[in-house]
Amino acid sequence: MLIKTIPVGFIEANCYIVSNEETLECVVIDPGDESNTILNYLEDNKLRCRAVLLTHGHYDHTGAALAVAGETGVPIYINEKDCAPKGQYDPMRFSLPEGGRFLSDGDVLELAGMKFEIMETPGHTPGGVTIRCGEALFTGDTLFKGSCGRVDFAGGDMEQELQSLKRICSLPGNYEVYPGHMDSTTLEQERCFNYYCRQAMTM
Repeated sequence: MLIKTIPVGFIEANCYIVSNEETLECVVIDPGDESNTILNYLEDNKLRCRAVLLTHGHYDHTGAALAVAGETGVPIYINEKDCAPKGQYDPMRFSLPEGGRFLSDGDVLELAGMKFEIMETPGHTPGGVTIRCGEALFTGDTLFKGSCGRVDFAGGDMEQELQSLKRICSLPGNYEVYPGHMDSTTLEQERCFNYYCRQAMTM
């Protein structure tokens, strides 16, 4: 498994391209902007996209989802709680197109020859999810290096955020953590030094 991080947009949200080096298939996580940059990477590396996965509905993580999915002909997956009503524009929720699919807690998606396990981790948004693939966690805006997602947007909830951090930190073993913004980290690093994780683990 190869993970490519592409910061996109003026907020520099992390888009991740998770590829199977044997089959040259891939999954795109959180294509928030700059669809041409993402699609050019796929073309340059001869990758065949099999799905677009969204960790939550905010525009900086979903802005290029329709373009990437449309160009590659793949479905988009998101938790239903972060979906806007059809035909309604909402920068904090995503309007899922026809053929889109919902993510739920405990789902295991077999895509591109890899397994993607879904954990519902609300708090930053009602429908936020963490995606586990092998030894990698894609945490969206739930968990950052040294911090956590904001809860002052519509639908944010600090109590839920801490419960989600507790759930993530309770996973056995160590993982590489790939957050929605800024640098990657490890779960053990965050258990030890992230104030919000330490607070959550006392709950």
